[in-house]
Amino acid sequence: MQDLKALLANYWPHIFFVVSLAASTAAAIHAAMTKHDVRAAIGWVGIVIFSPLFGALFYLVAGINRMRPTRRSLKREGVMLQHGQRYDGAGVDVVAHSGPQFASLRILGDRVGCFGVTGGNKVTLLDGGTETYAAMLQAIEQAQQTIALQSYIFDNDPVGRKIAAALIEAQRRGVQVRVLIDAVGANYSLPPIVSMLHRARVPTARFNASPWLVWRMPYANLRSHRKVLVVDGKVGFSGGMNIRESFTETTRPASRDTHFRFEGPVVQQLMSVFAHDWDFTTKESLSSERWFDPELRHAPGDVPVRCVLTGPDRYIGSTHKMLLGALSVAQHHVRIQSPYFLPDQALIGALATAARRGVKVDIVLPGANNLRLVDYAMTAQLDQVVRTGCRVWRSRGAFDHSKLMTVDDAWSYIGSSNLDPRSLRLNFELDSEIYDRDLAQVLGARMDALIRDARRVTLGSLYKLPFIKRLRNKLIWLASPYL
Repeated sequence: MQDLKALLANYWPHIFFVVSLAASTAAAIHAAMTKHDVRAAIGWVGIVIFSPLFGALFYLVAGINRMRPTRRSLKREGVMLQHGQRYDGAGVDVVAHSGPQFASLRILGDRVGCFGVTGGNKVTLLDGGTETYAAMLQAIEQAQQTIALQSYIFDNDPVGRKIAAALIEAQRRGVQVRVLIDAVGANYSLPPIVSMLHRARVPTARFNASPWLVWRMPYANLRSHRKVLVVDGKVGFSGGMNIRESFTETTRPASRDTHFRFEGPVVQQLMSVFAHDWDFTTKESLSSERWFDPELRHAPGDVPVRCVLTGPDRYIGSTHKMLLGALSVAQHHVRIQSPYFLPDQALIGALATAARRGVKVDIVLPGANNLRLVDYAMTAQLDQVVRTGCRVWRSRGAFDHSKLMTVDDAWSYIGSSNLDPRSLRLNFELDSEIYDRDLAQVLGARMDALIRDARRVTLGSLYKLPFIKRLRNKLIWLASPYL
């Protein structure tokens, strides 16, 4: 032991150098061989080389995608696809519902997503938290067999406790309840709402649980941002809204958001995504007809809808590809609303190309953002979009968390994805493409109303910012992939 201490005392710099060199070399080789984005590869190799040992440790925690396919995950995915594709939508004519340019977009979705387009759906827009939570509570209170609820944030506030109490009461009357909350999002309020649900013995799990423990740190950067509620396998809710009181009229000013109520075969897809994530987290399979209603083909609507899931797994980049495809088929008008707008160069190029070939492109961003650093980074990048002919608007009033896109007033893309690197590559997200002129026009009118009262962002207004603020924004923008 004395000899070992003496060896360490005399040669620790040499030992540190050798260990650092070995770790840095291994991490740099791994990054170069596994990263598909050359900028990501260069960035990680630079961090590893210029921060000996610590860079390699950081890469080990945040740089490696561990969501690799395994035999169990492939089986779980097969079950998901089996339930999600229970109703064949091959005969659904999206051209009749939206227009001829969308036929190719449907083919793209067939090839990059895991679900097909389903017909016979009814989609209802829920505007704001007060309307959304009331509809969710009504569905929970009317549940007879099953409730599946998934959220990124489920706050322990008056709204969260009211929904939790409804879930507890549903279980007491014999309804099977499952609740899945992201491990990071669960800690947005302390104590977390899971404590209340656990005390009532409601089956509740955290996606990628305990990320702050050392052995779970490598998964802390991979979060489930999906929002799903399915009741009795018949009625589904999805969109961009977390469960938080700040989105209700009891808060002044109340943050805005949009959510959607679904009826029809697409509910099978929503339930399939939840069952897949629940199985991944808890190893419990939800595959019985109690969770998947076999009578959904008799739904009251006629809207073609497809769920698009994306995440750092086999479906990485699905939403990114769908957005590029939608911009390529647009002929008249594209509207985008996003709270966090940090598109990569491919999306910026697609937006620019659409604008330069005569398509009107309107991008609506919140004037007041809840994440200051993200807002600084957004501002630093807006000149790349504005100079190509896209019109960028900063809305007035309360923060708006909505994530919406419409093309030619005939096709809509809604869900949980922001237009930033985290949503497009790191988070597990759930979106829906909807071929329906009526809904697209309603969403377009909503964005147009914001534009009428908004402040337009111009190159002049961006360059008028003091140099120190522009420098601050650019420095924060450099870290945008990690915000």
